[in-house]
Amino acid sequence: MDRLETRELVYFVAVAEELHFGRAAERLGIAQPPLSRAIGRLERRVGVRLLERSSRRVELTEAGAVFLEESRRSLDGLDALVRRTRRAAAPARLVLAVRPGTASGLLGELVRGGEGPAVDLVFTHNQPAALRDGSADVAVLCAGTDDLTGLRTADLTEEEPVALLPAGHALAARAFVTTADLRHEAAYQGECPAATLDEIVDRVALGRLVAVVGSTAAGRIGPSAVAVPVADLAPTRVVLAWPERVSRPDVADFVRGARAAAAAQDVMRPRKPRM
Repeated sequence: MDRLETRELVYFVAVAEELHFGRAAERLGIAQPPLSRAIGRLERRVGVRLLERSSRRVELTEAGAVFLEESRRSLDGLDALVRRTRRAAAPARLVLAVRPGTASGLLGELVRGGEGPAVDLVFTHNQPAALRDGSADVAVLCAGTDDLTGLRTADLTEEEPVALLPAGHALAARAFVTTADLRHEAAYQGECPAATLDEIVDRVALGRLVAVVGSTAAGRIGPSAVAVPVADLAPTRVVLAWPERVSRPDVADFVRGARAAAAAQDVMRPRKPRM
């Protein structure tokens, strides 16, 4: 079989998403007859029926559903290829994707970078997606909570879990709390909201949120909130991650420098108390 063309995948994705040749043709800016012929040629080249057509409806076959998923993945991969290629032609800078508040005590060291490559930050709540679509070169991730499929990783540090509570709260003076203590709080959210650390702290200070974050965030919360160790939660392993199929000397240099900075830095985090 001849290699498929990107245009054919784009055409198929439009039809498969619209399930209507007329709407798909309008979306693509072409006439309907050539679009229908293109899809027919694609099916003949692939060797299976991808769409079931009638005068009333268009539906994906089982093979068509698989082809749609793979087509989207291929097109996303091409977009990532273009982004990485453009950045390779630009001045040498790495893009580091981080979740707001994660390993915040190390970010200054990672961005300054010493003699390593210059670093730009991208704040996102989906760092793996930023790596896969090419908008970031390396990311700081929480091992065990993020999808690391297709990524290489290197251990960076550990963060002890701490509960953010309003200053003056009944639990704020304790040496530690448990998740059972937190579940009794009306403002407690087991899943930390997708917001910046500043927004999270503001909501905690107003009594509208109780949440668990990493201990390195404790140095940035100010006097309006208190960070109390959570005794029955395990530490979170923080890693650096990058696409396993991408081999770049500057990424390797950055990973070595970041691990050295993490090892040398005396991270002030609460130690887990004994229950």
